[in-house]
This record gives sequence, structure tokens and C-alpha cells, in this order.
Amino acid sequence: MSGLKDFLPSMKIVTEVVELLLQTANAWLFEGQHSGLSDREWMALRFLGRANRFSRTPSALAGFVGTNRSGASQIAAVLERKGLVTREPSPEDKRSIILSVTFQGKKLLERDPVNVLRDQIAALTVDDRSRMRDTLRHVLSRHDVVRGRHHADICSECIFLAESGSGSDRQFKCRFFRKSVSSKDTSLLCSHFEGKAPSKALDQN
Repeated sequence: MSGLKDFLPSMKIVTEVVELLLQTANAWLFEGQHSGLSDREWMALRFLGRANRFSRTPSALAGFVGTNRSGASQIAAVLERKGLVTREPSPEDKRSIILSVTFQGKKLLERDPVNVLRDQIAALTVDDRSRMRDTLRHVLSRHDVVRGRHHADICSECIFLAESGSGSDRQFKCRFFRKSVSSKDTSLLCSHFEGKAPSKALDQN
């Protein structure tokens, strides 16, 4: 009986957390247009502005925004028509397309509707921000296991990233693509991300 008493308050908190997450979604899920873009077009522009060179492709974009390649191509075409994105053949594989955010696109991202939420999170203490990030990353990783998929995340946190050297001789390599990675790209999103083992502290919570 005591177990049931403990379970009910715990589920109440879980429900409240889910409800709060759904309410924060209003910052990036909205009807109609915001500064000339739909919420999914904003999502695509946001992703392309933060994605590394391996992930700025129509296929990676499709996975991130939750559509098929045709749908992603249509979104990319809208962004390109508005001068926010360019589409060019990959220098490594001419059969592949690389999508890049233009200067105009970067300026529009400064008015991203999620920036209000970003600023509120920035006002938290460093410890609170870190705990929020780590907890959400942990929840998302478990969700990916259930759905049999991968979410995009920071390159430096991926098990495929190998590091060698130190200081000015520090070098990075992606073991998934078997290609070198610039220091800048290690801080960007990768759609082929594979997370490291979650910490025991989070597993015990």
C-alpha cells in the first residue's frame, strides 16, 4: 500500500512535467506564419543554422523535422526562394546536396520565436541549465531507444568522435564517416549522433 502512495505523487509530478513541456512547445509550434515562415520552416532553418557539414542534407533535414525527403526538399525550396538558404553540390560527393544558411537567413534567426524561451533559460544558474540539458538529453535518448531512431545532438557528445593530440595539434575525426572534423563542427548538431552511455546519477533518478 505504501508503494501505491509513493507512486501516485510521483506520477502527478510526471504529468506536470509533460504538461509544462507541451506548453513550452508554443514557442516553436504555431499556426500560420511567423515572420513569413511556418513553424516547420523555422525548425528547418534553425537546424541548418546549427548543423555540421555532415548533416546539412535533405535526408538529415527530413529526419529532424519529421517528414520524408520530398517534404524536406519542399521546405528547403521555400527557404531557398526566400533567400534564406542556398543549395549546392557537396564538394566531396557531387551526387549529394549541401544546404547552407545565408547571411539573410542568419539575420532572420536573430528573430527566431524560440529566442524568448532561450533568454529565459539563459537567466537560470549555470548548474540549473546544465541539469536541465542533461535531463532532457537523457529523456530524449531513452525515447529514441523506444522509437528505434536517433535524435540530432552535439558532435562532441557522440561516441563516434575520436580525438588525438593536444593544444594547437588537437585533431578530431568522425569514425562513422571516417573523415576529419573541424574544431568548429564538434560544437554543432549532427543527425547521425549516437549518445554516450547515460550517467548512473540520471539512471537512478
